[in-house]
Formats: sequence, C-alpha cells, structure tokens
Amino acid sequence: MGIEQPKTLGSGFVVTSLDKLVNWSRACSMWPLTFGLACCAIEMMATGAARFDLDRMGILFRASPRQSDVLIIAGTVTKKMAPVIKVLYEQMPEPKYVIAMGACACSGGIFDTYSVVQGIDEEIPVDVYIPGCPPRPEGLLYGLMKLQEKIRAERNTFGAVIGIGEVVHPA
Repeated sequence: MGIEQPKTLGSGFVVTSLDKLVNWSRACSMWPLTFGLACCAIEMMATGAARFDLDRMGILFRASPRQSDVLIIAGTVTKKMAPVIKVLYEQMPEPKYVIAMGACACSGGIFDTYSVVQGIDEEIPVDVYIPGCPPRPEGLLYGLMKLQEKIRAERNTFGAVIGIGEVVHPA
C-alpha cells in the first residue's frame, strides 16, 4: 500500500476545463467598438497608439458593432445620443461588455443639465467604470485588465453558447 505516486500524462499535455480555455481565449482577444464622444476619445486613441499598444494584449478596435464584444463609452452622453448607443449595444453579439470611460460617461461629469445623461448606466448595463476627466491611458489599460479578470472568472460560458444553462457571473 503506502503512498502511491500520482499518474502523469507525460510531457506535452495540459489538462484544463473547457470553460477556462474559452474564457482565456475571449479575455485575450477583446475587440472594442470605436465610439468616442468627447475629449476622452483622444485618451482612448492614445491607448491604442504605439506607446501603450493595445495590440500586444489582443485588443483590436473595430468599427462595426457586429464585430465587437466590448463597447467603450468615452465622453459626454447626451439624451440625443443615448438611443444611438442603445441600438449599437443591441447590435453587438453576446457576450458583450461595456466600459464607461471618464467622469461624463460614469456620472454626467460637470454637466448637470437637461440634455446630458447622468451616467450611461441609466441606458445600458456597465461592467467597468474608469473615473477621471479625462482618464489617462493607464486608467483605460487598468480597466481593460479588470474586464479580462471578470471574463476569466465567468463560468458555464461554453454551455450557455450551446444552449445548456446560463452564464454564471462571479459574485
């Protein structure tokens, strides 16, 4: 009897769950929709430029909502623009995520007026908030990394795609 040695599969084998593999691939290939509304959009563009280089993280900006899985709201959302954002959000395929970038997108910022939406979360659900006026590119990078952590922590993502149950989001 004694202590038995664990059986190994040999070299070159990796054992993981299908959920972890799918979530890793989704987290390492996020495609945000290019949607800049105000001054925060310049910081978003700077994040995608050579100095910060989102491409190295697998993050490629797309111009079509049907090719995107992340919507970055960068700037002041007016009540005239809110229905357009909602339509773009509804055109995105599942699973989809939203990042509110800047004080204006998060809470209306300094514009407490009749024409400005006081937080985009009144219209669509938000996954990550990035504060600041305007937030630095490092802030957007940090927010994207937090979204990657959230995606990796989800469970039953593959089962939900094939119709078995719902996605279990982390608490």
